[in-house]
Amino acid sequence: MSFYADRIMPRLISAGMQNKAMRRYRPRIPSLATGRVLEVGIGSGLNLPYYGREVTCVVGLEPSGLLRDEAAEAARQAPFPVDLLAAGAESIPLATGSVDTVVSTWTLCSIPDLDTALGEIRRVLRPGGRLLFFEHGRAPDLAVSRWQDRLAPLFRGLAGCNPNRQIDASIEGAGFRMLDIERAYLDGPRFISWHFVGQAVPN
Repeated sequence: MSFYADRIMPRLISAGMQNKAMRRYRPRIPSLATGRVLEVGIGSGLNLPYYGREVTCVVGLEPSGLLRDEAAEAARQAPFPVDLLAAGAESIPLATGSVDTVVSTWTLCSIPDLDTALGEIRRVLRPGGRLLFFEHGRAPDLAVSRWQDRLAPLFRGLAGCNPNRQIDASIEGAGFRMLDIERAYLDGPRFISWHFVGQAVPN
């Protein structure tokens, strides 16, 4: 891994995840989680304060050592156990059917092999377990999506982000059924502000 990818990019991502719009919307998804939670891409632990009383523990996947160290600091304030794993979502080191809730907030855009990762998320969820997600992705407006396609290589290089992924279709294609989903532009430039927010369960 390059110095930029190892030391600079995680700091840029962590700072970006704390902008005004994300602080406004962040509590929405973690607050719905219950039981044993797997958070995919826990980053520096920004979601931890928003988990409710029905959460018994959180397992956080985070390949960046720098961000795991920051998450460990945040975990000390959590009222439940937090286990941080140095792993990516394409190979989740958890038993099949061992998780009640999977939480993903602004993470699915950055996983290199999204289809494999969603298959792993489906595997570790218990029957009836839920995937809760708040993700940005491909806009429905052709003019916007064309700009997303043009900018995708730049975003991948600078922040590991793929802004043009059709997140809802990918989730359904991995064998999930939507319980509810909202699709809308939120705050920010239109080429990064089309969002998919919802809950899904394994078929």
